[in-house]
Amino acid sequence: MAAANPLELYEAWLSDPNIDRTTKEELQSIAGQEGEIEDRFYRDLEFGTGGLRGVMGAGTNRMNRYVIGKATQGFANFLLTKSEKPSVVIAHDSRNNSDVFSLEAACVLAANGIRTYLFRSLRPTPQLSFAVRDLKATGGIVVTASHNPPEYNGYKVYGSDGGQLVPDDAEQVISYIRDVGSFDNVQRLTRSEAEAQGLLVWLGEADDERFAEVVAAQSVRPDVIKNGAGAALGVVFTPLHGTGNLPVRRVLELAGFSNVKVVPEQEKPDDMFPTVKSPNPEEQEAFALAIKLANETGADIIVGTDPDADRMGAVVKNDKGEFVVLTGNQSGALMIHYLLSNLKEQNKLPANGAVVKTIVTSEMGADIAASYGCEVFSTLTGFKYIGELMSKFEASGSHAYLFGYEESYGYLTGSYARDKDAVVAALLICEAAAYYKAQGKTLYEVLLELYAQYGTYLERLESRTLKGKNGVEQIGAIMSDWRSNPPKEIAGVNVMRVLDYSEGLDGLPRENVLKFMLADGSWFCLRPSGTEPKIKVYFAVRGTGVEEAQASLGQLASAVMARVDSLA
Repeated sequence: MAAANPLELYEAWLSDPNIDRTTKEELQSIAGQEGEIEDRFYRDLEFGTGGLRGVMGAGTNRMNRYVIGKATQGFANFLLTKSEKPSVVIAHDSRNNSDVFSLEAACVLAANGIRTYLFRSLRPTPQLSFAVRDLKATGGIVVTASHNPPEYNGYKVYGSDGGQLVPDDAEQVISYIRDVGSFDNVQRLTRSEAEAQGLLVWLGEADDERFAEVVAAQSVRPDVIKNGAGAALGVVFTPLHGTGNLPVRRVLELAGFSNVKVVPEQEKPDDMFPTVKSPNPEEQEAFALAIKLANETGADIIVGTDPDADRMGAVVKNDKGEFVVLTGNQSGALMIHYLLSNLKEQNKLPANGAVVKTIVTSEMGADIAASYGCEVFSTLTGFKYIGELMSKFEASGSHAYLFGYEESYGYLTGSYARDKDAVVAALLICEAAAYYKAQGKTLYEVLLELYAQYGTYLERLESRTLKGKNGVEQIGAIMSDWRSNPPKEIAGVNVMRVLDYSEGLDGLPRENVLKFMLADGSWFCLRPSGTEPKIKVYFAVRGTGVEEAQASLGQLASAVMARVDSLA
């Protein structure tokens, strides 16, 4: 919701008796800086694909305890319409202020009579999703900014099914937040008051072990892994200074993997992520230290998790013996193939099996799933939509959910959670690597076999960061230009169809996304990010060999980005 006058809001914060002195000193330090004041106050942070997310600091367009408190008061008011005795689970990652924001949310909920279960230290986002279901809570909150730079933090809200709120519920929460108005209307107890009244309950080791055991139970071939294949696989793991360290190691241990080495420089939580430019397991640079350790120790596979351990990246040796980062689409296809082929071999593949992906995810995994008789569903970007489908399957009994994934390195098998889980993904990719190693094959060789069988699918993601109010306007102009003037051909290939998801296609919610389907089976898609000041452009091609597919992909991306950059 756009602020009517940023300067008036700035002055209101300075004069508000509820705002602490440190925050006011920060605001006084930018006095007279109109651009900075406008950027901090021109809007309220809004729910995107991952809830609230923004740069930490003072202002309505920043992450701070006041914005957190107001959001939580609105969420509390929403929950009180859903249950007479609501309860909430809260988790947080390793970022600066994550523990402060988590406790602030808990104290606001407690003041509204809502019992809150809080982890004593950092925990993975998927464990929060599991805990909401495990404790039969009414809702959940996780404080994280995923793999964003250190200056960011975020706040994601979950429903009673353990999934992030879908648009209808999120809009209700946003409405309640707006209705809170002044900070005077935010109720709050102190920590000691909340504890004394039994409204703040601390979770412990037993809760952690239940999560680890249910994830380890997703093992597809425990007979193979525990009979030597797990011990034979050399694994290097990096949590990238985040929450994945203990849970990933514990689950791999339970599953039978004993040769696991952790990158020592990246093992401990650190809110500045000092060893990487970005704590993002999608990027080769983030794995530099892990690759060095893997080469020194002769490891077979490298696994990395982002700060809140909901995204997993895998690094394997290619046909030249060099470590390369698998794309999210490649890892997803390998895991789908491993999962479904082994379920079929064990006569455990259900007749009504379902695989779910997003509209910007490769079709390779869908083709593999279809070859095993599974129905494939496509959702909008955001794992909340995959979780929503899972709950619908569970309620109706129409389908047996088997696997869901996004190209952005988010995966889930099993029904214990409703959000992507890097812990189970680490287990599944390591298990696949161990299984095929026992057959004398690497994961890369299996990928090439899949290319030979289904076609060479290659994808690419390009993005442009456009910050501030001007950036928002630029992104809007780019989308408007492509929407009103769609190309008839691109890179010499005819555009056969334009899918405008703002019209609510295929029964999906309306979203500002454009997808262009080309005559040769390739496609590209323009989508403003819901969590970052970016416009993202996705590309996908299908060829008969890696070289041909790479050439087609390069030509397509160059042609599209030339037009995007001319507008940006």
